[in-house]
Amino acid sequence: MVLADLTAGAVADAERRALTKPLADVERAALARPAARDAIAALAPSDCVRIIAEVKRASPSRGALADIPDPALQASLYEQGGASAISVLTEERRFGGSLADLEAVTARVNLPVLRKDFIATPYQVLEARAAGADLALLIVAGLPRAVLSELYALIRELGMTPLVETHSAEELEIAIDLGAELIGVNARNLQTLELDRDLFARLSDRIPDSAIRIAESAVLKPDDVTSYREAGADVVLIGEALVTGDPVATLHAFLAAGDQPVRGRKEIDT
Repeated sequence: MVLADLTAGAVADAERRALTKPLADVERAALARPAARDAIAALAPSDCVRIIAEVKRASPSRGALADIPDPALQASLYEQGGASAISVLTEERRFGGSLADLEAVTARVNLPVLRKDFIATPYQVLEARAAGADLALLIVAGLPRAVLSELYALIRELGMTPLVETHSAEELEIAIDLGAELIGVNARNLQTLELDRDLFARLSDRIPDSAIRIAESAVLKPDDVTSYREAGADVVLIGEALVTGDPVATLHAFLAAGDQPVRGRKEIDT
């Protein structure tokens, strides 16, 4: 399975890094960081869709997308274009990312930054905070329930915000039971890499108003943002369309396409 292979590779790479940077050293660096930025406030529901803009060089489903020699510059353009948060893919093998990318971005922008990776160990969570991440991704499909709960608690303990990603109604219930404030629905099935463009619309009503609803994947044009917004998305995470075109102009077009309130959505107090 694709997800299992990606997770195993990410864990193996983390274990390799731990040989030169032990857990205790990473933990000290994580605890020495200034307080994480408030992602809940940055992504709270509003009259316009929020966008998490992603620094993404490649993917298993699409192959190479963009070189991105300066990820910090790319992120600064996202900030200029109106993004509410930045996602940085740090997986090395299939996405071409690195912790160095994350460190460069967190040092450059004033927005909350997500470490997007296949996180399955406390070491990876501590790495995220040590590199300046304000959010960390947890993929329900890739983690046993006990491990998911442990990592969720650690992320919160470090002052970061977990983004809990789901791909089905069953996974969504797990995220809700966890008390997740940020719940993502990824249209890309990471087991098969197949795309289900209607998945978010089918699951959106199941997400409680206490959580921020994030639509992930299948966004290539403004109409895709409009569709997600009409289906109840508070936030849309976008990668490919931003790294393969003019990021500022594309963000402006996407934000304009999502410039309407979600009918019946109660705003979250922040």
